[in-house]
Amino acid sequence: MLHAFLISLVVVALSEMGDKTQLLALLLAARFRKPVPILIAIFLATVVNHGVSAVLGQWITTVLSPTILLWIVSLGFIAMAGWMLIPDELDDESESINKWQKYGVFGATFVLFFLAEIGDKTQIATVALAARFDSIGWVTLGTTLGIMLVNAPAVFIGNKLADKLPISLIHKIGAAIFLIIGVAALVQHYFF
Repeated sequence: MLHAFLISLVVVALSEMGDKTQLLALLLAARFRKPVPILIAIFLATVVNHGVSAVLGQWITTVLSPTILLWIVSLGFIAMAGWMLIPDELDDESESINKWQKYGVFGATFVLFFLAEIGDKTQIATVALAARFDSIGWVTLGTTLGIMLVNAPAVFIGNKLADKLPISLIHKIGAAIFLIIGVAALVQHYFF
């Protein structure tokens, strides 16, 4: 299952680069200037969100035939490849932060990050990865650490590092990985 962990970590880390949740982490860090509670809240929000997503991915494997599941997961990965090439933007979140700020740094970060992850490409990738690899725990661990690997530096270093990273290239690499996983699953099933 180390394979499921490593693929989940790499795919989600690459997906998170320049993602709206990474931009949210930067915004929260700039607003609150308290990196430890922000990172703990991001970690816990991700564990809950991706844990539920991985359970959903596993459940899907019980209600769909293996052939239909293969096509849905494979085409999902291929669609994610295209989605990776569309840059994310963060709407003006100041109003949302102000709304949740009454719950403190941790509470505001947890709620905002959890909500931002709903329907996000990293959440959808978690569902697909759990369905593909048949492992709730390893996929959740991999995707959560992938999120943390990208957001921890964002929270501590902020915009200084973000401007120096080749986000477009990183998105293209992530898209290629999604495409390879999707096509490889189909090729493996029909030719091997």
